[in-house]
Amino acid sequence: MAKVEMYSTAVCPYCVAAERLLKNRGVTEIDKIRVDLDPVRHEEMMARSGGRRTVPQIFIGGTHVGGFDDMSALDAAGELVPLLNRT
Repeated sequence: MAKVEMYSTAVCPYCVAAERLLKNRGVTEIDKIRVDLDPVRHEEMMARSGGRRTVPQIFIGGTHVGGFDDMSALDAAGELVPLLNRT
């Protein structure tokens, strides 16, 4: 399974929803990066995501998927599981 990284904060309902969706699709490990604890990580997130400021920002196998709505749309299109299954 591809590595999943998720930039998040402590109190973020979309982060919780994203994590739930990923776990429902078989993801057992998510590298959560807390941007609320370290401003440098927030800058890193913005640089990696093309300037996006909101959380979550999700990366699967190094590919920027976007936020929860983006990932949910990817799932609805049947493209999330194949992306997760890339190694």
